Amino acid sequence: MVMSVMLAVEAVYNSVVSLGVKVIGWRPEWRFRWEPIAGDDDEEKGTTAHYPMVLVQIPMYNELEVYKLSIGAACELKWPKDRIIVQVLDDSTDPYTKNLVELECENWASKGMNIKYTTRSSRKGFKAGALKKGMEYDYAKQCEYVAIFDADFQPEQDFLLRTLPFFMHNPEVALVQARWAFVNDTASLLTRVQKMFFDYHFKVEQEAGSATFSFFSFNGTAGIWRAAAIKEAGGWKDRTTVEDMDLAVRATLKGWKFIYVGDIRVKSELPSTYKAYCRQQFRWSCGGAHLFRQVAKDILVAKDVSILKKFHMLYSFFLVRRVVAPTVTCILYNIILPISVMIPELFIPIWGIAYIPMVLTVVTAIRHPKNIHILPFWIFFETVMTMHRMRAALAGLFELSEFNEWVVTKKVGNNFEDNEVPLLHKTRKRLRDRVNFREILFAAFLFFCASYNLVFHGKTSYYFNLYLQGLAFLFLGLNFTGTCTCCQ
Repeated sequence: MVMSVMLAVEAVYNSVVSLGVKVIGWRPEWRFRWEPIAGDDDEEKGTTAHYPMVLVQIPMYNELEVYKLSIGAACELKWPKDRIIVQVLDDSTDPYTKNLVELECENWASKGMNIKYTTRSSRKGFKAGALKKGMEYDYAKQCEYVAIFDADFQPEQDFLLRTLPFFMHNPEVALVQARWAFVNDTASLLTRVQKMFFDYHFKVEQEAGSATFSFFSFNGTAGIWRAAAIKEAGGWKDRTTVEDMDLAVRATLKGWKFIYVGDIRVKSELPSTYKAYCRQQFRWSCGGAHLFRQVAKDILVAKDVSILKKFHMLYSFFLVRRVVAPTVTCILYNIILPISVMIPELFIPIWGIAYIPMVLTVVTAIRHPKNIHILPFWIFFETVMTMHRMRAALAGLFELSEFNEWVVTKKVGNNFEDNEVPLLHKTRKRLRDRVNFREILFAAFLFFCASYNLVFHGKTSYYFNLYLQGLAFLFLGLNFTGTCTCCQ
């Protein structure tokens, strides 16, 4: 119950700040100086020396479906050609894909683009290792700013023109983070509920952190860093699977500030399968909890950070969001509540099982008025995802097995437009790929508890909700996902 209250207070606080920002029309320009770069036509006159050097890094790993999209978008950014370097960090192990990526880089080089194709002999450190290696080249050391885009991200042409002025006029700023937009958010019911999760993260959590403490987590892509800040923070490290969050924390402890600009959106792709999304969420949840274990002491003893910001980082950012949120939602609603129907002596206050979930639902719905019809699906989907996030959080916090695994999320690219997946489509794969045994076992447990409560309901009647929870676990346990044509 205490953890539930902590979670509810955190959600309400972030939502109030987010709504306040929206109501008053608050923009980062109110707090940080921003002026357009003077002389946009200087490139034609041959006077571009006042433009800073920018390195655009694109880490890749067997990205056959999307490599052209990301490389093309980076090379088409509006910036003087002599002041930008596109660096493709290719860790691909597939020779065919590797060859295609190299040919694409050569194609853009023939058009006059300063593009560098780099590879490594091993994938040590995964993405962090690739980014760290990319910063070691002499030409990279000459760049003042580093923009990072994952292989499925496509920035608009004016991305640099809109973000770099924040750095040029505010020397204390280390990072400018843009918001993610999605090209396949209406492709299926699965992607629709994912969009609600990510929209809450960007509209509420990132907005609130930026507006109040100038601290939030770097999302690993669609952002631009000051190279000096990366260097001062100790560079990229591969000690966790959330190297982006790790760097953000270390830079903050050095006194740097971050800016989140929600008006700048970078197109990307949502995971198209349930298992791909689970792997992504496991890596993020596990890495966040593991990083909490790594940096908690450093935050406490940091000298360049105020006590209020330390409290925000330790309590709100790490403890509540990375540990409490997945733990309380899974244990309370998926374990304790079902078991309570068989133990009459176990009393759960009504405010804990009804009012707090209602508050969490309301604060989520407020920022998603257009997706109110998807909310019931999102609630039950998140009920299932709490199982994976809790397991990941515990694995990261206690360094259990799988705590340092890195699995790249599979991309679809432009092919998703040609994929017609009927409602509740069942993927046709091997049995172990078609069936998620954890979800099915949980479904059986919930169905048993619901049936027991239906027959021996006593003073509590939770069976209706438990049956719905069980159905959610069962559907996802059998990989039943697909498009919802009535909502398109």
